[in-house]
Amino acid sequence: MNNSNLKLTPMKKIIFTLAITIVMAGTMLSSCQSQADKVREAQDKVLAAQNKVNEAKLNLDQVVKDSVEQFRKISEEQINTNEKNIAEIKVRIAKEKKENRAIYEKKLAGLEQQNRDMKKSLEEFREDGKENWRSFRTKFNHDMEKMGNAFHDFWTGNR
Repeated sequence: MNNSNLKLTPMKKIIFTLAITIVMAGTMLSSCQSQADKVREAQDKVLAAQNKVNEAKLNLDQVVKDSVEQFRKISEEQINTNEKNIAEIKVRIAKEKKENRAIYEKKLAGLEQQNRDMKKSLEEFREDGKENWRSFRTKFNHDMEKMGNAFHDFWTGNR
């Protein structure tokens, strides 16, 4: 082989350099474009996920609100039932022997006060977070259950 065939003329050098530069520029541009597309696509996915999270939060807030409203309604009904039970017990106490009447009236006064406190607590409760709601609901249900047991056991020997 002859070395003269491998020599590049100045024009060939310019064309060769230009061709390499164009290939490199094309490669860089195509890779940059795809990276930009990938970034835009990832941003779109993040935005879509954020929208889903926001929608889920709104749905959860509505569920909590509905739950609170239902709880209030049921609790108010139970408090009204307690008031009716108290009225019935008052009538029955009036028919009791004088020596038992004072004991029963004292027990009943405690139940009346507890029922008023429960009613006030329910009226004053404001929804200011799920944790506060859960805590309130748990305590309220516990107190309501204790009160129900007290009504159930009112006439037993446990004075």
